[in-house]
Amino acid sequence: MTRPSLNDLAAFSAVARHSSFRKASDALGVSRSSLSHAIIGLEARLGVRLLNRTTRSVSPTQAGADLLERLDPVLRDLDDALDSLSEVRGRPSGILRINANKSGARILLREVVPRFLANCPDVELDLVSEGQLVDIVKQGFDAGVRLLEAIPQDMVAVRFGGEARFIAVAAPGYLRENGRPRTPQDLQAHVCIRQRLPSGKRYRWEFARRGTEVALDVPGALTLDDNDLLAEAAAAGHGIAYVPEHFARPFLDSGQLCTILEDWCPAIDGLALYYPRNRHMPSSLRAFIDTLRAVAPGA
Repeated sequence: MTRPSLNDLAAFSAVARHSSFRKASDALGVSRSSLSHAIIGLEARLGVRLLNRTTRSVSPTQAGADLLERLDPVLRDLDDALDSLSEVRGRPSGILRINANKSGARILLREVVPRFLANCPDVELDLVSEGQLVDIVKQGFDAGVRLLEAIPQDMVAVRFGGEARFIAVAAPGYLRENGRPRTPQDLQAHVCIRQRLPSGKRYRWEFARRGTEVALDVPGALTLDDNDLLAEAAAAGHGIAYVPEHFARPFLDSGQLCTILEDWCPAIDGLALYYPRNRHMPSSLRAFIDTLRAVAPGA
């Protein structure tokens, strides 16, 4: 049997971890066709099928799962060994992959990324912004960014950006025509713009005041899956939206939106960057965290 190349083994690991040729090709920066050819060649050299492929999904066979279980620690050790050379040279290098929600990505791009890239010119930062929570270890990320309350307890969290707040907002014209709700229960008689979560479920609006908590599946004919679009739709008069204050702020400042139920919308713990507790920290991630603590408020 011909010994497979390291690149082919890394390609197999990426496809298996992402359960997708498209996502793996994006992560590796190669075309899907070249990645597919690499896997076909690897299976031919090993004489065993490693992946089950359908038109909708990719999953490891039992042989593939066994190989992946033993291969991933080897690839991590190799990455750690190569990263140690960066520490010897005193300059971080390589690819730093961070998965973030849109709010977190915006703050990082505005306040942290410019200085980090200026200080670490040998690092390629891959900042992936998507709405759904992912397993950052399984998906091959070095770190993630989410609300502190959504971060798994076995992760190390570095807070930044201060507290967060979800607020209910509506256009002045909508409130003139339909009145202003005084309690969360009043929303049942209003037109609300609902939000679809990445899981497919609709988001239940959560309010709290003086120890009383209320969660509502509000009524409404329009459902969106993006906070920017929710704020824009509310500003256009389509109903009441419930969004992180950051997304509504431009419309509030311009007078296109008004806040409602303010005393039912308390601040919560804000964003945090998180990473695995028991894994070697790449020098690039250490440098990014140092920059985050130096630049971002609350870090």
